[in-house]
Amino acid sequence: MPDSSLDQLRRSLAAVDELISNVRADQWSDLTPCEEWDVRRVVEHLVGMNRVFAAMLAGEAPPQRGDELSVDELAAGFRETSAALVQAFEQPGVLERSFVSPMGSATGAERLQIRLYDLLAHGWDIARATGQVVGLPEDAAEDALRFVRGQLSDEARPGRFKTAEPTRDDAPAIDRLVAFLGRQPGAASK
Repeated sequence: MPDSSLDQLRRSLAAVDELISNVRADQWSDLTPCEEWDVRRVVEHLVGMNRVFAAMLAGEAPPQRGDELSVDELAAGFRETSAALVQAFEQPGVLERSFVSPMGSATGAERLQIRLYDLLAHGWDIARATGQVVGLPEDAAEDALRFVRGQLSDEARPGRFKTAEPTRDDAPAIDRLVAFLGRQPGAASK
């Protein structure tokens, strides 16, 4: 499983990188399905969380989150932090070790799944906001959905996630994932 999870992370990062690379200059301020966040803020969050997870896995203090980057630097920033993130997860023993953070204690394998569901959901946000084909790995979305369903209780949603939205059982995994996280996959996109 660790090798397949790392592969899913690599493919998901590559898919989101492509979405970010295709954001037009006039789309950075477009609102996303992630309430009150525009495309720029979502990408800043992705860069920042890549940095945070890589630092946590390396036992380092939390770094800057990514909001210091200009629009012209965001795509390269995402690419660079993605490479650092993968490298951090590839270190021997990282997936088995336990890590403590403000979010609690979890193994590296669990941290990878947490990073993956956040990455996929925000990749979907970017695609929807910019009118791109979603194109995120279905197997990664299916595994991320299975993980988050086991982790996210109704009590943990307030302040982090909206109530899960209904969706068809046969909907694509990414749509079921974002619906579970409180987004409306059937809502019209730009």
